[in-house]
Parts: sequence; structure tokens; C-alpha cells
Amino acid sequence: MASRKSKRSLWDLKIVRRAAWDSLVKLHPITMMRNPVMFVVEVGSVATTVLLILDRLHGRPGFGFNLQITLWLWFTVLFANFAEAMAEGRGKAQADALRRAKAETMANRLLPDGKLETVPGSKLRSGDLVLVEAGEFVPGDGEIVEGVASVDESAITGESAPVIREAGGDRSAVTGGTRVLSDWVKVKITSNPGETFLDRMIALVEGAERQKTPNEIALNILLAGLTIVFLLAVVTLQPFAIYAGAPQTVFVLVSLLVCLIPTTIGGLLSAIGIAGMDRLVQHNVLAMSGRAVEAAGDVNTLLLDKTGTITLGNRQATEFVTAPGVTEAMLADSAQLSSLADETPEGRSIVVLAKEKYGLRGREMSSHDAEFIPFSATTRMSGVNMDGRAIRKGATDAIARYLEEKGSTLPAEVRAAVEAISRSGGTPLVVAENGRAFGVIHLKDIVKGGMRQRFDQLRAMGIKTVMITGDNPLTAAAIASEAGVDDFLAQATPKDKLDLIRREQGQGKLVAMTGDGTNDAPALAQADVGVAMNTGTQAAKEAGNMVDLDSNPTKLIEVVETGKQMLMTRGALTTFSIANDVAKYFAIIPAAFVTTYPQLNALNVMHLASPYSAILSAVIFNALIIVFLIPLALKGVRYRPLGAATLLRRNLLVYGLGGILVPFVGIKLVDMTLIVAHLV
Repeated sequence: MASRKSKRSLWDLKIVRRAAWDSLVKLHPITMMRNPVMFVVEVGSVATTVLLILDRLHGRPGFGFNLQITLWLWFTVLFANFAEAMAEGRGKAQADALRRAKAETMANRLLPDGKLETVPGSKLRSGDLVLVEAGEFVPGDGEIVEGVASVDESAITGESAPVIREAGGDRSAVTGGTRVLSDWVKVKITSNPGETFLDRMIALVEGAERQKTPNEIALNILLAGLTIVFLLAVVTLQPFAIYAGAPQTVFVLVSLLVCLIPTTIGGLLSAIGIAGMDRLVQHNVLAMSGRAVEAAGDVNTLLLDKTGTITLGNRQATEFVTAPGVTEAMLADSAQLSSLADETPEGRSIVVLAKEKYGLRGREMSSHDAEFIPFSATTRMSGVNMDGRAIRKGATDAIARYLEEKGSTLPAEVRAAVEAISRSGGTPLVVAENGRAFGVIHLKDIVKGGMRQRFDQLRAMGIKTVMITGDNPLTAAAIASEAGVDDFLAQATPKDKLDLIRREQGQGKLVAMTGDGTNDAPALAQADVGVAMNTGTQAAKEAGNMVDLDSNPTKLIEVVETGKQMLMTRGALTTFSIANDVAKYFAIIPAAFVTTYPQLNALNVMHLASPYSAILSAVIFNALIIVFLIPLALKGVRYRPLGAATLLRRNLLVYGLGGILVPFVGIKLVDMTLIVAHLV
């Protein structure tokens, strides 16, 4: 899904049509009051509209000029609304796709007497127990309490590959609207109608619950302050103009005000914040608020849960280490036979390793009168008896006792292999056949592909990575070294994770945490940015302020880059907007008062044709520049890992200087167009 979104056109026709209508709906005064700068422009537009009607009724001169001023003032407001609506529209398009996935499903609810009753999914309540079989849709969010199944989550994540969901552990959560492909599961519903994860996703991507970040609030206060300052300045200009014998019309004064206040950034500020959240959606990450996205841009420390986050989550067989006089093929054959009835991930991985490395296919056992010995906590081993072969695999001490009972011992070479595997952080399983040690199976946590390179990228961005695990320090050190994290916390309890985050925050650092288990929930809630894996438990997803639908912990790199990109975009456009006003001074001020003070003509460096042309050109440019900057606000300034001083110099040189030069060129071109078209 991420790839499909990234290719989505910026000017998708459906989104543009919806945004055009929404830009009109947003003209409601209560909606506009949320943006003080554009609210002032709307009030000015209303005032000039009323005066325009009165002028027309009384036949006063200058109707053509006043009409153009009024229309372009309205266009300024509409273009700003259009920018915000475009950003929201991209999220609404995603919400529509999610809403299509949210269909009414029938559920098989389990009654206390064990019987089943079929009810609509909307009738289910938290605590209900339902049975979902192959081919059926999960009727609501819940936790699997019994069974294991392959689940198609493409409606939620967009990924076609099914995932395994099973009772217990950190992969027991299921989402309403997903489909069970095989087997069956019993699910305990954990949400009420209207409160499902899919409902929250729809609300989030529509931007309905978007909160302003502290940085955005501060910038809004600054823009409101500048607006008030220029409003007072323009209001007090009229008495001086009257005293000088050259009173200005309301149209000129409103034009002056609109061009001087920071309308450019004021019109694009909301779009920048919404677009930041939408860019995360394109990466398959749902942010609960813009606050979380912005915090991601300033993260100093990243804490990652090991199991299911850095590693695949289940130990896998990676190597067969033989005993003296035993070939690897012999050991692989015995290990595979002893694991054919072992449905654990570890057991399946042994079968797969023997098949891939030695070409040993799974065999039909019915003709061999095989007796499988299941694993038990008492014996701590499992195996099979067949064709005169007694094969056992299990913990080292358990197999050693088994061999002693058979009059044999564990060779020193096998014990050395066991110790070497343990030192490397792996788990050894010893295999024996007919009272003789055959060797050791090396089980290890598999680090997800590309982790070291991704952590190198985080390090280059100035982010410290810390792996958190409940493993012993030896195993933790081995996994940390292989993954390439900066530090690790071993034998960590939920309280240890929480304390570590608080210590980092106590040093003034912003902390991000990724995790997928219920034991990660307190830390996810405490972290400034808590990214929960979608494959994780409901508790983890509730605690985090972001959910990664792909369950890829390295996705935090994209999250951080998106946060930094949002901050950089806001800074760049603010610099451009303020510099932009400087050039407009040279267009409006001389034009408004040149007849009274001819000396001001020296400031007319653009050599604009007339006072009316100068004022109208500035107003038109002021409206059009918002349109030209909409793509930049939606796509964001290209992210580069720059320091604060370097970034400031870049903004001043590119957007500051550009903000001064572009209006000179733009206003002059508009002025020439107006003259050629005889519009002034």
C-alpha cells in the first residue's frame, strides 16, 4: 500500500474536486476563526463586497478596480482553504478506502453453554467470545484466546502476504475486517461498535482529530501578533492620510493590510501540518496527532524491543553441529524426523533447514508405524520411534540424562559446541539417536534484514539506538552486536523500560519507543513518540501515539524524516512569507501615497505603471503565490540531515532571498499583464 500511495498524483482529479467544494464550505466564519490571519482577510473581503454593492447602487466611480480587488481578496481566502482541503482530501481518500474495508459481517458468538449463535458484527460487545473459521471475516477487534490461523490483513495494511495469528504471546491481536484464511480461532472481542481500530484509523486519516503542535501554536500566535500590529498600522494610516489631504479608500486600505500581513504562511500552515500526517500514512504509519509527528522530528533516543521488533520473534534453526563420527546429513535427517510432529516455529524451522541445506523432504510417516514423543515440561525433550530408530532432541541436561540411562555419555565435543552456541546468544538443542549423541541444533533469534544499515542511518541522524530485551546479558550482547545498536538493556522488566525512558527525558531528550507487546505498553505511553507494531497486542496499540501497519521497527527512520521534513517545510515557508512582505512594501506603500508625497516615487523600484496597477498587482500576486506554494506545502521541503545553523543559513539564502526577489519579478509581470489587458 505504501508504494501505491507514493505514486498517487498530487493533483488527483477526485481530490481536487472535493477540495474545491470544501474550500467553499470552509468559508464559514467559525471555521475561519481558527486561522486568525485568513479570518482577517475574509473580514476584509466581506467589507469590500458590501462597499462594492453600495458603490454600484450609488453609481460611484472606480467600480472595475474595486471589483477586481474584491474578487482577488476572495480568491486569496479560497486558495488558502483549498490548500488545507487538498491536504485533508488526500487523507479522506485513504479513509474512503478503509471505509470500504469496513463491511457489516456476521459473527458466530459463543454462548456460555458452548452453543453458537449467528449475530451481526455490530451487535457484539467487548468481552464477547466468537469463533472465526477459514474464509470468514473477523467481526471486530479482539485477542485470540484459542487456536492459530493464517490471516489476510491486506484490507488494513495493503500487504498481500498473510500473517500468522495465534493465542498467547505478542501476535494474538486481530483487527476487525481482516479475513481468516486457514484453520480457526476463538476471539475475545475487545472493542464496542464505533470504537474499533478501523474506526479510529478512519477518523485519524480524515484529520478529524488533528491537534496543533506546540510549535504550530507558537507560530500561530506570532502570525496573529503580526496581523494585529499591521492592522493597527493600517487603521492609523487613514487619519494621517486625511490630514495630508489624500484619504484612502477602504479597498486600498484592505489591500494594504492583506499584502502586509503574513498571508502566505497563514494560508499554508494548516496544510503543512495535515500533509505531514498524510506523508506518514503513505509510509503505512498512523499518527494520532500532529504533535507526535513534530516530536518525531526532534527525537534523540530510540528504544526498540528486541523480540518481534529487531528480531523476527521466533528462534530459528540456523546450523547443525555434529558429534564425532556423525556426518551433517545424518544429523539433519535425525533432527528433521524428530521435528515432523513439532508444530512450534522452532520445530518447523528445523524441518525447513534440513530440507534447504540437505534436500531432505518431509516424509510420509504413516507406513513407518512411527510413534511421536511430544515435548513435556517434565522430560524437556521430544522425538520419534520408528523403524528401530529412537530419536530424541531437547535441552542439553535432559539429553545427557537420557544418554546416561542408555549407558552412554555426552561427548566433550558436543558440550563444547553447546557452550559456544550459548556464548553467542543462541539456544542449543542436542539430538541423540539410539543412545548415541548425534550433535547440536543451533537455534537463534534472527535479526531482520537490513537492520544494521538502518541503524547506521539513525546514528548519522544523531539518534542513539537502545535495544530492550528480557534475555540474559550474554544473549542480549550478541543480538545487539549483530543488529548494530548503540546500547542494550538486558533482563528488562516493564518498570526498567519506563525508568530508562524517564532518565533520558530527565536529561532533556526526546525519546521514541517501538514495541509490540503488552509489556511494552507502559513505555510506549511514556515515550514522546510511541510507535506500536500493528502485529502487536491491543494494549500496545492503545498506548502508542503511532501505529505502524507494516510492523517494521526501522520505519521510525521514515517517521523521524517526516517529522524533520514538516519542521523544515514550516520554517522555509515562514522565512519566505516574511521576506515576501518586504517586496510588497515597495509596491503598495509608494503607490498609495505617491500623489501626496512625490518623493515616495523613489521607492517605486519596480517602475509599476500606476498606483492602481501597483495595488492590484500586489493583491493578485499575494493570492497566486499561495497556489504556487501548495505543492511544496503538500510534498514538503526535501529532507537533508543538516545542523540547525546550516539549515538557518540555507533558509535565509534560498527562501529568504527568494522571498524578496520572487515578488519583485512576479508583481512586475502581473503589472505588465494588467496593462496589456487594459484591466487598469
